[in-house]
Formats: sequence, structure tokens, C-alpha cells
Amino acid sequence: MTSQPTLKTAGDGPGEPRGSGAPGGSADGPGENGSGLQAGLKNRHLSMIAIGGVIGAGLFVGSSTGIATAGPGILLSYALVGTLVVLVMRMLGEMSAANPTSGSFSAHADRALGPWAGFTIGWLYWFFWVVVLAVEATAGAAILEGWIPAVPQWGWALIVMVVLTATNLASVGSYGEFEFWFAGIKVVAIGAFIVIGGLAVFGALPGADTDQAGLANLTGHGGFLPNGAGAILTGILLVVFSFMGSEIATLAAGESEDPQRAVTKATNSIIWRIGVFYLGSIFVVVCLLPWDSKSIADDGSYVAALDSLGIAHAGQIMNCIVLTSVLSCLNSGLYTASRMAFSLGRRGDAPKAFARTTRRGVPQTAIIASVVFGFVAVFFNYKFPDSVFLFLVNSSGAVALFVWLVICFSQLRMRKIIQAEAPEKLVVRMWLYPYLTWASAALIVFVLGYMLTDTEHDGRTTILLSLLVAAIVLVIALVKQRLAARRAGERDEVPAG
Repeated sequence: MTSQPTLKTAGDGPGEPRGSGAPGGSADGPGENGSGLQAGLKNRHLSMIAIGGVIGAGLFVGSSTGIATAGPGILLSYALVGTLVVLVMRMLGEMSAANPTSGSFSAHADRALGPWAGFTIGWLYWFFWVVVLAVEATAGAAILEGWIPAVPQWGWALIVMVVLTATNLASVGSYGEFEFWFAGIKVVAIGAFIVIGGLAVFGALPGADTDQAGLANLTGHGGFLPNGAGAILTGILLVVFSFMGSEIATLAAGESEDPQRAVTKATNSIIWRIGVFYLGSIFVVVCLLPWDSKSIADDGSYVAALDSLGIAHAGQIMNCIVLTSVLSCLNSGLYTASRMAFSLGRRGDAPKAFARTTRRGVPQTAIIASVVFGFVAVFFNYKFPDSVFLFLVNSSGAVALFVWLVICFSQLRMRKIIQAEAPEKLVVRMWLYPYLTWASAALIVFVLGYMLTDTEHDGRTTILLSLLVAAIVLVIALVKQRLAARRAGERDEVPAG
């Protein structure tokens, strides 16, 4: 029977030098050739990152597929996934408030489940986000090429990634400032959409064409569940990935002025964030137009909704909002990938160079390595879109669910560790522990299993390829752990003197 690991402070994991995490100090201890990660994110940065930092093109563009599949019942799909995210974030908030660190759930898994878990989920998460870099860069480039066709799409993708790489290399404060304003634009845009659309739904918007709008759209055209209750499950598969990234606020908290306060605030605000930005905006869309409206499928749900109100240039307005969202998500993706690489380097699970920081506290090598892979993925998207790039996208598709599952199992053990070692650090507590944690894990396993039955939306392909990549990384982790144990045993056998 193995003994339980003890609770450690920020940055104090296997191979991670201890860091204060105090306001104004090094967020993750001194780095090689530098001063370590710096607490350069202000509270307003963290607040905006938590509110809208990772709302990307998935919500604005991808929601149309979900609506076409489940009809108004897609609201139940969003509500179920949103509830799951709230619970998972509560678990992560409990662990991160007690121990803020740049590695977030990967570092917690390392301590709670073992080095193999931290290694595996850390590298899978890094892989996911560097693929997202290519996806978001390509989406942004497509919009920019439409405005300025003289520059080819690959050229715009290159420009976008270079600019955001420079932003991240400057300082964590630069990342935070960029994210503050771009996430702010998203938040204002969605808020305005909900207000304008809500007024139209209830016939209170002067001068708008509201002939198709109304609550009757929720039950008309075949009912609330026109394609049956099973469509709710299919809808879950389509919308779950638009929630990926909710955990970034806890990862970024390690570089904030007050990590514990930042984690607590991000965790407590997740309910209204999901309620307003996801459920609220989708509710408005399915009330403004019949779910089977051809314009939703052709133009996208939000563009179609604005067009239905007679708002001029709705397509261009939405393109501006989507571009802002794409740039914001790309910026956060690069930040997240680099910090995960940094944490892996600190724990000895990645090249030591990844743990080096500049005098400004920037993990330069980790950023460059992440963006280089992103550039490679962009190249594959243009040269081999239906083979290599499709494999990358599909093989990273289920990582969100893997991450959430690991968070569940980590929290089950970390609660006992925190209670035994530092109960005063339980400032955020998971509700109905351990029952809701087990229920969340069961729901995630159910969704993963349901993906195996989905052939219409590539669910089976996604889960099988993701499991293949996860298995490869896990084997590497176990081999690495075994070799490390063998070397440690050999050192113990060497006689002193």
C-alpha cells in the first residue's frame, strides 16, 4: 500500500523548485537563466480571461450544426455539458485554490495519482492546444483573406501567429492586456446580441422585422425535440468541445497578483458565465428563427439571427466578432500550451529548456516550441487537409473529456490530502463530495462510450484516434517512470564512501 503524497505549495512538485506564489513575486519559483514565472496578471486580466477568454469560433459558428441536429432541444445539450463543466471547475477550483501552479490539473494529477498521470494529461493537453492554434489561425486567415484577398490565406495565418507569438514573448502582462480587450469585445458583443435578440423575441424591438421571432419557435416545427430525445446525446458530442478552455483561468492564476482569490472568483463565476453566454445566446437564436431554417445551416446561427431582424451587414458584423474571438482564443491557446510545457519541463517530464524563463519571467523556449508545432499544423492544413491535418484534429478531439476525467479522479484523492495536511486551504469545496465527483466521472465515461456509437459526426473516429494517441503517451510515461525508479534503486545500492 503506497503512502499518500503530501500537499505542496505552488510550483512544488516533483522536480519543481518551490515558489512563493505571493503577490508580486515569482509565480512558480526561479527558472533557469531567469527569474521564473512572474505575477504579471492583474485581477482585471484574470476576470476577463475567466469570463470570455476562450469563447472561440466554436460557439459562433459551430452551434448551427448542433441546432440542426437537436432542434431547440440543443438547449438541453448545452445545459447538461454546462452543468458538467461547472462541477469539474468546482473540483479544479478546490485543488487550485489550495495550490495555485502553472501546471494546474497536470500538476495536481502528478501529486494525486502519480507522475504517469501528470505526464500523460499534460502532454495531451499541450497537443490539443497546439492543434487549436492551427485551427484558429486558419479560421482567422479565412476571414482576413475575404477582406484583403491580395494576401493569401496561408500568409494571413502566418501574420496572425507571428503577431500573437510576439505578444506572448513580450511578457505575461502583454498577454493579459491583449486578452482583456479582445475578450471584452466578445463579452460586449454577446451581451448586445442577447439584449437585442431578447427584445425582438418579445416584440419590443422598434423597427425590427420580428415576424419569425417568438417563443413559439421552441415548440413549433416538430416540437422541442423534433429528432427525438436521442438527439440530445448527439448534441452533447457537438457542443462539448466549445466549452474546452474553461480551466485556463485556474492555470493563469499562478501568474496573478493574488492566485487564491483569482481561482476562487473564476470558480464561483462559472455558473453565470455559462448561463449567460452559452445558454442565453443559444436560447435567443432558437427563439428568433425556426430551428430548421435554411439560413441557420447556410449562414451560421448568429448571422442568420441578425439577418432575420433586418440588421444591415449582419454577416460582416459577425465576421468581425468571430475574428476577435479567434484571435483571443489563439492568444489564450498559445499561452496555455506554453505554460503546460513549462510545467512539464519543471517536473522533468519535458526538456529542461522548456523550464527556462527570461528576465521578464517569460518561458521563451516553451512558447517557441509550441508555436513551431502550430506552424507545422497550419502547413499540414494547407498541404494535407484531408489526411495529416484531419488526423491531428480528430486525434486531439476527445482530450477535453480526458482532462475532465483526470480532474475528477485527482480531486477524489487530493481532498483527503488537503484535509490531512492543510485543511485551512480548503477555501473552495466541491459540493456533495464525493458523490457529485463520482457522478461527474460516470457522465464523462458515458459520453466517451456514446462517442463510439456515433458514425454520423465522426465521434467514433475521434474517440478511437484520441485513445490511440493517449495510449502512446501513457506507455511513454510508464516507461519513463519505470526507468526513473530503476535509476533511483541503483543509486540506493551504491555503497557510501
